[in-house]
Amino acid sequence: MSIRATVWNENVHETHNKIVGDLYPEGIHGTIAAALNASDGIEATTATLQEPEHGLTQDRLDNTDVLLWWGHAAHGEVSDAVVERVVEAVWSGMGFIALHSSHFAKPFKRLMGSACNLTWREAGERERLWVTSRNHPIAAGLPDHFELENEEMYGEPFGVPEPLETVFVSWFQGGEVFRSGLTYKRGAGHVFYFRPGHETYPTYFDDNVRRVIVNATRWAHNPAARVTGVTDAPNVPVQKALEPIEARGPSLHAEGEEGFR
Repeated sequence: MSIRATVWNENVHETHNKIVGDLYPEGIHGTIAAALNASDGIEATTATLQEPEHGLTQDRLDNTDVLLWWGHAAHGEVSDAVVERVVEAVWSGMGFIALHSSHFAKPFKRLMGSACNLTWREAGERERLWVTSRNHPIAAGLPDHFELENEEMYGEPFGVPEPLETVFVSWFQGGEVFRSGLTYKRGAGHVFYFRPGHETYPTYFDDNVRRVIVNATRWAHNPAARVTGVTDAPNVPVQKALEPIEARGPSLHAEGEEGFR
């Protein structure tokens, strides 16, 4: 059965900036989805900010194995209700890939629980990405390093939690370095952050970048059934304890009453 990927994009720069619109006439989401659909075993569709519920209804997420997210100018316009829906889907087992400026996307910041801040410079400088985990499936088929002639610089410190693995480290022409490929586990879901992808440069047409995105989509896929009730916090009555016990002392909650949140 094919991996069902949904590529989400705020779709703002493509419709408001001629440079970006000319470079990505099908939108960044369309370009990424085309790369995924050209790979065996992946079926990719797209969703954008402008659609009802941003194209991310509960049914859509229930039928998405891996969600790829691109955002930049409109992070604040993403509905908090949709963000919670996405985060709960990740906790239950959906994969999540945050691309480039999505380090500030609401779902990524919610999953990281941190500021996710960094330094940056938009000067079209060369980026050299080094593979720091050679046998990682996300790096499969890549050389030890590859270069992007024009990219936006992101520099350390990167305000994210310590990752499970650092798959890529970037060096920029101006001298900065950055942890540009990071993996996490959140609940039952696999999370990957991948740095390249500034919208005024043809990054998503680069063969190595596309390979990383395809590899990451396969890595983030969890074939197991989704975990249910990921936010439940049940009150277990005394009579259902695994070993016989008697209630002792006063109780704040009545039997069966939900706890405070």
